Amino acid sequence: MKYALTRRLARSHRGFTVFAGLILLWWLLTRSGIPAFLLPSPAAVATALWNGRTWLAQHTLITATEMIGGLVFGVLLGTLLALGMIFFPRLQRWLMPVVLTSQAIPVFALAPLLVLWFGFGMSAKVAMAVLVIFFPVTSAFFDGLRRVNNDYLDLARTLRASSYAQLRHVRLMAALPAFGSGVRMAAAVAPVGAIIGEWVGSGEGLGYVMLNANARMQTDMCFAALFILVLMTVLLWLTIDALLQRLIYWAPENNS
Repeated sequence: MKYALTRRLARSHRGFTVFAGLILLWWLLTRSGIPAFLLPSPAAVATALWNGRTWLAQHTLITATEMIGGLVFGVLLGTLLALGMIFFPRLQRWLMPVVLTSQAIPVFALAPLLVLWFGFGMSAKVAMAVLVIFFPVTSAFFDGLRRVNNDYLDLARTLRASSYAQLRHVRLMAALPAFGSGVRMAAAVAPVGAIIGEWVGSGEGLGYVMLNANARMQTDMCFAALFILVLMTVLLWLTIDALLQRLIYWAPENNS
């Protein structure tokens, strides 16, 4: 317990050091003569954050809801697809080309269609987030399930374990570290689908704030919205990582 706490404090210290270094580099660049409409100073962005805190909080809540909704449904869809392809090889031969094709098509090309089908509300943004999120979960979990040690499965069959028991006690336990990697990756890309959906067609959310600020040459507000988006993504990733470390505490990456 003490070692784990020390390790987390060290990681936090490194993170704050890198963040402070980036802020310092940003400030130095703004002092080098770059126009404010191209690169506002950290102080100007902080002022924009404070002056527009109520308005930004409302749009942040919208984007956060889209991100979390997309993450939940994307992880669920990716998990079901991976399990389906493992237990039904014929389904794998039919589904894998569809899964790969969904990632080969540029997200920007699908965004207008999703807005047309689902409307300008939140459902289109959640659907876009699901489209971006489900693939890393499907790929990582499917690979983890496929790489289960056959000796363990043979032992389970020798003990006359049912298919459900083999899934629960052998396959899932062996594949959970790979599943955790996929979910962490999904958390990192969760904002992409939501923001692209807001860019294509929306009157709310941080993507809308950035587009509106960019059109008005309010670069400080655009940076403020971007800062909130980065902060949300980092907090989401850290939360998911902490939950997965508790769930998959035996994984080597959680003990290093």
